[in-house]
Amino acid sequence: MLKIAWSPLYAHPLPAGHRFPMDKYTLLPEQLKYEGTAGSENFFEPDFIPVKYIVNTHQPEYWEKLRSLSLSKSEIRRTGFPLSNSLVEREVNIATGSIQAAEYAKQFGIAFNIAGGTHHAFSDRGEGFCLLNDLAITSNYLLEKNLASRILIIDLDVHQGNGTAEIFQNSKEVFTFSMHGQSNYPMHKEKSHLDIGLPDKTNDDTYLKLLKDNLLKIQSQFTPDFILYQSGVDVLGSDKLGRLSLTQDGVRERDKIVLEFGKGIQSPIMCCMGGGYSPRIKDIIDAHAQVYRLANEIFF
Repeated sequence: MLKIAWSPLYAHPLPAGHRFPMDKYTLLPEQLKYEGTAGSENFFEPDFIPVKYIVNTHQPEYWEKLRSLSLSKSEIRRTGFPLSNSLVEREVNIATGSIQAAEYAKQFGIAFNIAGGTHHAFSDRGEGFCLLNDLAITSNYLLEKNLASRILIIDLDVHQGNGTAEIFQNSKEVFTFSMHGQSNYPMHKEKSHLDIGLPDKTNDDTYLKLLKDNLLKIQSQFTPDFILYQSGVDVLGSDKLGRLSLTQDGVRERDKIVLEFGKGIQSPIMCCMGGGYSPRIKDIIDAHAQVYRLANEIFF
């Protein structure tokens, strides 16, 4: 059964004119229900993880500053969001959604978080619309609970997963793979276990060949027993922040490659949304919805 984490907190209101498209968190579940990809029974509302799972990944000092809203002005500016209690609550709720989706993935082979993919959050700070790193928190939870021992994070957002790379830079249990725009944010890249930096205007054919080749390369040296997939759609040619040139068909084929890779090696997959900033919200929703449709085709 397809299980999808969603919460009203995901669509946290932001000041007028803020460029982050919070409305996609409401529109995507509506689209999935409208087209019959998912019904109400497929969605679950996450609650809140105990603090111990947050500080198992993030430094306690950072969490305390976040919880008490005592980040400095420069620290707040780096995150891109105006800091508030409700925003921190949202971030904890997202991390819980990813953890609980991962537990469902163990049961059903694949599961989703409508939000998540907050890969710019470091162990000691937030950046780029990310305060807590749900990918890292989920990975450490799975390891601690003995639900996985070899985790592969496939990060295909157009921006490098710099926070995730920093958190797991010395890990042998978590392999970080980021395929991203080389000249895009962040300008200073951290070192993942495998980084593929792409030039501006990279098209479908080049992208998909690189993805296939590098997944095979990873498999030859690190066979995972769990996959976390950051399926950002800011790789689209229409994306105002992306600078790559993938089509909707290219994004669908990308998602198909990843899902079939996981299915082929019998590794559960937890997928989270990641970025998407095309001017037309329809393009964002259409691109995100494809991976849910594929999950039904491939796993159910």
